[in-house]
Amino acid sequence: MQIFPPLNQPDDLTDYNGFESDPVLSEMIQAQAAWSVPLLTEMGAKVGDPDWQNQGRLANRHKPELVAFSRQGERIDEVEFHPAWHRLMQAGVNAGVHSLPWVEQRAGAHQARVGLHYLLTQIEASVGCPLTMTFAAVPALRRQPELSAVWEPRLTSREYDFGLRRPEQKKGCLAGMAMTEKQGGSDVRANTTAAESLQDGTYRLQGHKFFCSAPMCDVFLTLAQLPSGLTCFLVPRILPDGSRNRMHIQRLKDKLGNHANASSEIEYHGAIAWRVGEEGRGVPTIIEMVNHTRLDCVVGTTALMRAALVQALHHCRHRLAFGKRLVEQPLMRNVLADLVLDWEAALQLMMRLASGYGSQEEQEAHFVRLATAVSKFWICKRGARFCQETMECLGGSGYVEESVMPRIYREMPLASIWEGSGNVICLDVLRAVQKTPHTLDLFFVELEKTRGADSRLDQWVEKLKASWFRAEDAEVRARRLVERMALALQASLLWRHSPGFMAEAFCASRLGEFSTSEFGTLPAGTPLEAMVERGWQSGVPALA
Repeated sequence: MQIFPPLNQPDDLTDYNGFESDPVLSEMIQAQAAWSVPLLTEMGAKVGDPDWQNQGRLANRHKPELVAFSRQGERIDEVEFHPAWHRLMQAGVNAGVHSLPWVEQRAGAHQARVGLHYLLTQIEASVGCPLTMTFAAVPALRRQPELSAVWEPRLTSREYDFGLRRPEQKKGCLAGMAMTEKQGGSDVRANTTAAESLQDGTYRLQGHKFFCSAPMCDVFLTLAQLPSGLTCFLVPRILPDGSRNRMHIQRLKDKLGNHANASSEIEYHGAIAWRVGEEGRGVPTIIEMVNHTRLDCVVGTTALMRAALVQALHHCRHRLAFGKRLVEQPLMRNVLADLVLDWEAALQLMMRLASGYGSQEEQEAHFVRLATAVSKFWICKRGARFCQETMECLGGSGYVEESVMPRIYREMPLASIWEGSGNVICLDVLRAVQKTPHTLDLFFVELEKTRGADSRLDQWVEKLKASWFRAEDAEVRARRLVERMALALQASLLWRHSPGFMAEAFCASRLGEFSTSEFGTLPAGTPLEAMVERGWQSGVPALA
């Protein structure tokens, strides 16, 4: 029987190091956290390893399953996962994706952690949820020192120990979060879950939560109403006496993407909880967690942009069309260069945020809270459009399930919804500026660092300042204001940290007179070939 070779079909993209082949990440980690290079190199090797790539595929193919009752009819509320999920989770926990800055008191620890998270997400994004929530729970728990003293060592352990057992019998624990309810959604102050104070200092919770992601975590932060107002609580799955807390999983969500992660609806039927923070101050308490999870929305989206970009670059460098490789076709080269530009601008923004979370300066903390919300809105919005364009680069091959592109595409909208969809984030930006006006001043101080680098950026910033003084219609214009803030910050960062031709192209295409949101519209004279080469570290054989 004659066997026909796969004519003009690029091989799968394997056998490369996701860290070493990423020029932007590797440059910034070398400059800001050189001590972590071995950690990121090890994780980067997994990104291009065929076995690890297959683990991501298997985890998505075999979705988690709810086991609500035991054979004897007892309520157990467990979720079963495919072994691939556990391998991926173990890789993340062992690397410290969930805890690195809390245990490594070294400069650049936050940058190293987001770098690890960014690389792991390129293998499979679904594990990011429990890892992120565990990372983000620590600063919130520190509002209640006696609880933090017990739980922080468990949550920062770099040993993955799955299963519902007494926490003190486990080598490591994970944390989740349950806030949203059917009637309120993002308006958490409309929550109806009630808390009752008990004589031993604990509380009894009664109510429901419409979204509870990763319900097999060991402990959860949640919100419930006391007479004094909405309050934050810690709810363990297993109580100190070894019994199962009355936190019942009603069902798992059937989602567009994020298939490997279990998202659920839960009910509290007298669940025992411990208070975190002051009574009636639940939102300010849990916002410590939310700020950190919003950071990881930016990280996760940027990682998926990278995963999609390298697939597009690989395909276009090996696929022939009309007598040339696709990458040599002028219009395709324009598209690829534009995609590289958007990815690098997102990655620079991601790393700038991470550096701010590692700062002890109060002004930097104010800036980074505002910048995180701005970045979360824009990067997560941009991700879905970015992925669509990369899929077009592959054509029909990118639309079939055998490629990784549909999985990335289904994953992209999640970060734009999780932890506040677009309107919620923009309104949060407005409230932050109205509540503490100097945070906006700090934002513009950041932009002043590149004053004079580009006249288009200078004019953009001046117009942006003027826009904020029209307070009477700020809410109607909120999306446009936040988008313009994000673009200004990206342009400024590119001028500071990237080659000049990248910053020049960004200002010309995003801030110029004829700017457009469409990819592949870089103006004549843009060094397209150099920009495409910027997308992949030279000397790495997979894209040679």
